[in-house]
Amino acid sequence: MIEVNEGRLDETATPDATGMERRAYGEFVSQRGELASYALGWRTDTEPPVGWVTVGIGVGNEGGGTFHAEAFFQDDVLGYRLVDEAFAEVPQGGPHLSAEQAKAHHDLEFIWAVVDVVFDRDRRAWWLRHWLRGTAAIQTPPVFDLSEPILLVQHDADDGIWQLIGTSDAGEDAKLAHLFHAIDADATLLDVLDLEPGERAERSEVGGEWTRSSAP
Repeated sequence: MIEVNEGRLDETATPDATGMERRAYGEFVSQRGELASYALGWRTDTEPPVGWVTVGIGVGNEGGGTFHAEAFFQDDVLGYRLVDEAFAEVPQGGPHLSAEQAKAHHDLEFIWAVVDVVFDRDRRAWWLRHWLRGTAAIQTPPVFDLSEPILLVQHDADDGIWQLIGTSDAGEDAKLAHLFHAIDADATLLDVLDLEPGERAERSEVGGEWTRSSAP
């Protein structure tokens, strides 16, 4: 069974204090026991939005290396491109590879497979995807101004919009904002960022267990 084990999350202010830089680390284990370590991250002041991902394999072995790529959305499709600039140091990584070296590497197909699985399973990658996409969320006014906790998250099937609701209804004064701002304020939302269209999740309090169901 493939494993993705989330590691630490580092959050620091950008040097000019205009945003946040986030770096999330983890480990990947394939069905055959092949190991890879990874890091992914983004800066909230980057325009246009772009994320970074590093995957390292074969530490200490000939042919090992550390691969670096950018992550971005184009025409609503998540894409990646290899880059020369090193993003992060990871435990399993060998020498840092340039984009040309990475393209010629015999394990590149495995690296892209690791990236796909990580972006599918690591909750911090879900957060990154929503930031890259600029996912919109309808919020009740008390949720928007942080006076109520988010107790219901719904991903609408018809238009793909997300709804964030506290203890009171939105009424006619609902606010539209980016979903990632809500995650910035409440990281416990990470657990439900994989809701499919037509699904919802509820809880009784912040930190409580989410109960998933079909949206009405």
